[in-house]
Amino acid sequence: MRIATWNVNSITARLPRVLAWLESTGTDVLCMQETKCSAEQFPSEALRELGYESVVNATGRWNGVALVSRVGLDDVTSGLPGGPDYEGAQEPRALSATCGPVRVWSVYVPNGREVDHAHYAYKLQWFEALRAAVAGDAGGQRPFAVLGDFNVAPADEDVWDPAVFEGATHVTPAERAALGALREAGLADVAPRALKYDRPYTFWDYRQLAFPKNRGMRIDLVYGNEPFAAAVKDSYVDREARKGKGASDHAPVVVDLDV
Repeated sequence: MRIATWNVNSITARLPRVLAWLESTGTDVLCMQETKCSAEQFPSEALRELGYESVVNATGRWNGVALVSRVGLDDVTSGLPGGPDYEGAQEPRALSATCGPVRVWSVYVPNGREVDHAHYAYKLQWFEALRAAVAGDAGGQRPFAVLGDFNVAPADEDVWDPAVFEGATHVTPAERAALGALREAGLADVAPRALKYDRPYTFWDYRQLAFPKNRGMRIDLVYGNEPFAAAVKDSYVDREARKGKGASDHAPVVVDLDV
């Protein structure tokens, strides 16, 4: 079984790439983030023609998450139970479903913006709600994973130059402690193996030739419980999907399971 996560940075802009990628890779379940569309605008029919069911939690031009599967979509939960509001509304950042033998979440964790910004406090509150929401499944016997754009680099080696990020979000002790709380709940970081490059980054800014220079960050993560981690046969970042005109600024993270 092949499961992947991909911040597509607008499914409308990226649809031809996503469809071609699904067809060429044989992915069974794809967790998408930053769909940037309403639920009505999501291309469910185009995905259905490829054999994929879809569920989406999206409200408009910002945020949005989706799950597409060719092995079933059952027991869908839209939104983060107990999640905090931001500016009076709960943003569309979480979606979970059972896909065949595996239960998965697609999450788009708040960015945080700046350490002294209200969005940073909201990010930490959101992480705490996520930990509480997944604790039961994390300790269960069914393979379970939370996949998505976590907007946190787990360690200094997960950014191209730690000095550049000093004092910024994505690398602060509090954000990394939030990831640690997920691990304490029973989830392990299914880190992709490095291929051509020393570090399997997943995000590269569009500016200043960041991708050709491999000035990236590993912020798209897969956190699985013990049965999920035990079933992992391979995991990698598909850098090829980040190449060329019209690519997302994130690459897919792919996990192959024996379940």
